Amino acid sequence: MNEHLDCVSRRLQELRDTIELHNTRYYELDAPTIPDAEFDKLFQELEELEHRYPELVTPDSPTQRIGAPPLKAFSQIVHRTPMLSLGNAFSEVEVEAFDRRVRQSLNLSSVEYAVEPKFDGLAISLCYEDGIFSTGATRGDGYVGEDVTLNLRTIRSIPLALKSSTGTGHAPSFLEVRGEVLMLKTDFEQLNLQQREKKERTFINPRNAAAGSLRQLDPRITASRRLRFFAHGTGICEGGNIPRDKHSRVLDYLSSLGFPVMRERKTVVGVAAVLEYHHEIRALREQLAYDIDGTVYKVNDLAQQEKLGFVSRAPRFALAHKFPAQEAITELLGIDVQVGRTGAMTPVARLKPVFVGGATVTNATLHNEDEIRRKDVMIGDQVTVRRAGDVIPEVVAVQKENRSPHVKYFMMPDHCPVCGSKAVRLPGEALTRCTGGLFCPAQRKQAILHFASRRAMNIHGLGDRLVEHLVDNAIVRTPADLYNLGIAALAALERMAEKSAGNILNAIEKSKHTTLARFIYSLGIRNVGETTAKDLARYFGSLDRLMEADMESLRQVPDIGPVVAESIADFFAERHNREVIEQLRSSGIQWKEDAGAQLTRGSGTRSGENQVAGKIFVLTGALPHLAREDARERIEARGGKVTGSVSRKTDYVVAGADPGSKYDKALELGISILDEEGLLQLLQDSQPESGHIS
Repeated sequence: MNEHLDCVSRRLQELRDTIELHNTRYYELDAPTIPDAEFDKLFQELEELEHRYPELVTPDSPTQRIGAPPLKAFSQIVHRTPMLSLGNAFSEVEVEAFDRRVRQSLNLSSVEYAVEPKFDGLAISLCYEDGIFSTGATRGDGYVGEDVTLNLRTIRSIPLALKSSTGTGHAPSFLEVRGEVLMLKTDFEQLNLQQREKKERTFINPRNAAAGSLRQLDPRITASRRLRFFAHGTGICEGGNIPRDKHSRVLDYLSSLGFPVMRERKTVVGVAAVLEYHHEIRALREQLAYDIDGTVYKVNDLAQQEKLGFVSRAPRFALAHKFPAQEAITELLGIDVQVGRTGAMTPVARLKPVFVGGATVTNATLHNEDEIRRKDVMIGDQVTVRRAGDVIPEVVAVQKENRSPHVKYFMMPDHCPVCGSKAVRLPGEALTRCTGGLFCPAQRKQAILHFASRRAMNIHGLGDRLVEHLVDNAIVRTPADLYNLGIAALAALERMAEKSAGNILNAIEKSKHTTLARFIYSLGIRNVGETTAKDLARYFGSLDRLMEADMESLRQVPDIGPVVAESIADFFAERHNREVIEQLRSSGIQWKEDAGAQLTRGSGTRSGENQVAGKIFVLTGALPHLAREDARERIEARGGKVTGSVSRKTDYVVAGADPGSKYDKALELGISILDEEGLLQLLQDSQPESGHIS
């Protein structure tokens, strides 16, 4: 009998652990690895066993929890510089390749790195003005984060005033400190003990507890949790005596200001020392006071960092080396196709449930059709599954030795499995995509958010949470439905007062007066960003001419190649998209149109009349009266181009207050430098042709 109870007890513990891990992925990471039905089966088995053996029920069982994490609403903070993610490495070979690229780029035989543990916490930005803490935000999407200032003020390890802001010290006039909010393992255990005593929801791991504690609407709840902050870098810094030479010295400087920094950090030279540090930290992982999931390597020299720069959304000078993933072998039962928020159609493996990396996995990514072919994956195969970086399960290999003769070949569908629109794969791209961007239910939220974004139709107040409510309640299905909203429908939504609803309706009404370029950009056409949208508006002059343009006509637009042209043609060829566009136009959206450059070739301005058209501008520093976006739009309206870096191709640098290194480089290269008055005069002397507005 005791042996039987031991067996039941072990199964109960296995079920509790598995369910907790799936709760983490579902509620905290928003990345479930199993369908709801599979989760329900696990939970039902747990309930049935606990019902049959009540003496084995524990206070921390998932069945004893009450409710789910509450919905939270925070205002947004735009990061002055993006909070970028780090590139990941999962093997020593990848780390060696990273070091080789760095050395080759810098033309050095060896490089000094600042190395540190990779916290498993919540990324945070803290801003200080004249030495006083002013605002704090989560990383969010890297560009916009949640304003959690009040909650951050309750964390005692975050200084409210910098040490050097008193006495004879010299604090920066503005300083952004970046780091992680986390919960120590001992504090996490104490919190869960308190939760169980109060018969309230316990947390799965310290990161889950820290994230949930920081995102509380009531700062008193955050204050009751023992959260910690550790600084690992800076963003914008203006004034002060912050070191400008080494990342390690920046951390020492932050420590002198009163910020906690990790004690386990080091500086090492060469890749061998980097990998040795990784092994040391991995051996210490369980002994550390906080959770980590790898190590981070950064080129220590700040000038070298600047030279290396960035690629995509990650710096070239830094790398996160993740701890090894776990693998298991299971059967591939089938391949489904999921359609993502951007229309990407991704093959997903349906697996015989297998326990991998601490969780029961039933789905795994196959990435794309090329990967399926490269790995020779067939439905019915025995496959190796890995939780890459302990996050996303993936099929990494096929066990071909005992392949069944009954396996089946997989083909990507010709049409979207969600909306039935045509599926296309553009030359040079690995992903197949649904072309029904404005119509497809899978892309609905993303399409509406993009349509309403500041650089598109600029519908202020239409954020993630509101769009989620509108879509989930079937109030809005396409962007055109926004213009049919009534105040009653909006005000009835959770956390939406009548005044707020009125403000949003006013913003929607205001958005009806726009430009052709903004409207084209708002459609979310694949590969069509702001610059391309402006080029299309400038060239065609009208939406109808653009919609009827064939591939040859589209290729005539400057800087548009065959891939972008095909994206545009496919988008307008989709009947569903045209229907939504017609609904949008019928709702009253309007803009100024003209003949377009395709019809006015040869009628350009006289020599010397337009000194902006075709010129390359760089904006740096704060202008007295013009916002940077306003200056950009005025320059582009007159045919100029605005770029982010100074080179020998740059024609003008427009400099405001605190212009920084771009100003210095312009002087070095002998490039013309304008202040705001000079820019306005240049624009005044370069009136656009035919009153063209894009």
